[in-house]
Amino acid sequence: MTIDFAIPLAPEIARNVTAALEEDIGPGDLTASLIDASRQSRATVISREPGVLCGRDWFDECVHRLDPGARITWQAADGERIVANQTLCDIEANACALLSAERTALNFLQLLSAVASKVRIYADAIANTGARMIDTRKTLPGLRIAQKYAVRCGGGNNHRLALWDAILIKENHIHAAGGIVPALAAARRIAEEAGGRCQFIQIEVESLAELDAALAAGATMILLDNFDLDMMREAVRRNAGRATLEASGNVTLETIRAIARTGVNHISAGTLTKDVKALDLSMRFID
Repeated sequence: MTIDFAIPLAPEIARNVTAALEEDIGPGDLTASLIDASRQSRATVISREPGVLCGRDWFDECVHRLDPGARITWQAADGERIVANQTLCDIEANACALLSAERTALNFLQLLSAVASKVRIYADAIANTGARMIDTRKTLPGLRIAQKYAVRCGGGNNHRLALWDAILIKENHIHAAGGIVPALAAARRIAEEAGGRCQFIQIEVESLAELDAALAAGATMILLDNFDLDMMREAVRRNAGRATLEASGNVTLETIRAIARTGVNHISAGTLTKDVKALDLSMRFID
């Protein structure tokens, strides 16, 4: 399965794994020293619950850093639904290296699979409505690109990556800039000066009156902050297709389909990346 993701992953995977292994192993794994350094072992990784797999390359990098000759044979792809008690991969590697890599490798795989699994549930909830599920910047520090990749694996879409690649004018920006009109004018100037780095300009509104002001000022992407369903429907009517509308705030599995049916284009939820419970995966030595 090929996941559509525009950001090069190899440098990020290398950076993530370097930091994680240094944190966990430091000057040396004392417990793994119990094992004969020449011992070769076989192991499997299995799922303890259903979900969506994500993070194979992070897992592989952890193992190969400690044993470049390790052989890992995957039986499921990133983005693929998995079931409980499914064998995900088979590993042949140096026993000491595999024991040292085990926790870090599983941490990446469990976290990213958890994000992908949660996104899949939300994306499925709005299937066939025309709305798209998108992420936010509410990610774990240092793991944003990894988590945004996991969002794609789960069937979601990415919003801006960071503060440097797009402009999102929120209520405090509007207040500090002196209003919607001057804020949008300044944003357009800054985007032009950025020389192509700025992917889009979006402005947040908290009322229908602010929506009208943003539309009158030529906004092409508008975030509807904590609108109720009636307000969303009215916003869609007033917008009449002029701008891309994103609904944000109070998005839950119980409310998301009703939100999608109002006609908004995008729905964002920080819970996709910040409120995740690691998928239960386990490594077992078999030789």
